[in-house]
Amino acid sequence: MVRSALLVMLAVAVTAFMSACAYLFPLISPGENKAHKIANLWAKMLLWLTGIRVDVIGRENVLMNRPQIFMANHQSDFDILIVLAHIPGQFRWIAKKELFKIPIFGRAMKSAGYIEIDRQNHERAMKSLEEAAQKIREGKSVVTFPEGTRSKDGTIKPFKQGLFHLAIQAGVPIVPISIIGAHKIMPKRTLKVKPGRITMIIGRPVDVSGYTIETRSDLIERVRGIIIRNFENGGAPDGTPPPTDLGKETQ
Repeated sequence: MVRSALLVMLAVAVTAFMSACAYLFPLISPGENKAHKIANLWAKMLLWLTGIRVDVIGRENVLMNRPQIFMANHQSDFDILIVLAHIPGQFRWIAKKELFKIPIFGRAMKSAGYIEIDRQNHERAMKSLEEAAQKIREGKSVVTFPEGTRSKDGTIKPFKQGLFHLAIQAGVPIVPISIIGAHKIMPKRTLKVKPGRITMIIGRPVDVSGYTIETRSDLIERVRGIIIRNFENGGAPDGTPPPTDLGKETQ
């Protein structure tokens, strides 16, 4: 308990310092990319300090030459650090509005170009998705947790539909990510941190070109199924190695 309390205090201090850097540095040298790089460093530092080690499978499935939407299951606050530290390249988060209200931290997120979403307000949520679409048009990838919130028991919950609407409208592939073990590291509604190993499986990109708004439920089922299978298998990602045609899955 004492160790966890000390880790939390240290994490808060590191977060405050790195958030201040992410907010202030772009004022001197403008650019969202610089703030995101600071966020990447922040995530790596916190994982190291808390004794969390991450095994990444399927890193080669990340498309480095075009934007994509990364979708991951959500078990713990550590999921944010895991994704930030281990997905290469520039991307922008779609995150719940409450995070943007945290002093300094929220300003740092805005400096990095991360996108605030209010899931309780449909009109504002749609505006946020349009902002995400603009980021994609600018060549930036987007990261989100389609469950919308952390799972209390570690199981994968139903997915929200709006993010799949975004993928279809933007015409960009979805990269499914399965995070395994984060629930044991730090369950929801607890500050107790247990050092250990986590596995992150990056699945092959799912081509959305064959889907429409009317058939997005099929796309949701497909992506969620991949994330669940990789989560349950805990080994090689579904359908590796990645193909050369933007990752179209074999049906």
